[in-house]
Parts: sequence; C-alpha cells; structure tokens
Amino acid sequence: VQLVESGGVLVQTGGSLRLSCAASGFAFDDYALGWFRQAPGKEREGVACITTDDGKTDYGDSVKGRFTISTDNAKTTVYLQMNDLRPDDTAVYYCAAAGPSLVAVLTLASYEYNYWGQGTQVTVSS
Repeated sequence: VQLVESGGVLVQTGGSLRLSCAASGFAFDDYALGWFRQAPGKEREGVACITTDDGKTDYGDSVKGRFTISTDNAKTTVYLQMNDLRPDDTAVYYCAAAGPSLVAVLTLASYEYNYWGQGTQVTVSS
C-alpha cells in the first residue's frame, strides 16, 4: 500500500485548494479512506473520510460545508476539495487508508487507519 499526497501550497484566507492522494497497492472498496491534519502543537484531527463501496462520507465539525472528499472513477486517487480556507486550516494534511475489511467502516478515528502518506503542507495566510 502506498499513499502519496500532493497539492499543498500557501493560499490566502477565503481561497480554495484541492489536495490529491495517489493510492496504489490496494482495492479502494476494501478500505476506508481519510484525510487528517496536524498543526504544530496540536493533536492529529480527522478532516474527512469516505467508503467507496457505498459512497458514504463524513466530515469533522470544523470543515463541514467547506471541504469535500471524493475519489476518481478509476479509484486510484482521493481528493480533498477545500473551500473558504481559514488561517486555522493551516496544517500538514495526511491521506490514510484503513483496512482491509469485508465491509469498510466509515470513521474519522486516526487509530483505525493503518496506512499513511507522508503529508503535504497547507498554509493559509490571513
């Protein structure tokens, strides 16, 4: 299993950004896929997750209505569309996969995820 994030840049408050996570070595339908973030001095936070076998998604309270998680039709890339960005969205963003399991479980609990990417830095300037 390999996860490689990209797309993190410096953006102004109110701007938009799309992060990508190129995934390989596993079948999406057997895993939950998630985006997490960690700011300096803070705990890792669950941002968004998706289970592709049923199309369900879930979001952290701080990003609901602003962020959208999705996958491509080939189920090789996970995206995180981020709109109306704020300075407190500044963090390293990580892509993660939880599984395999017969039924992928939708969860934002980081301890459930056993595969992680290296992270990409998102900085939102005020």
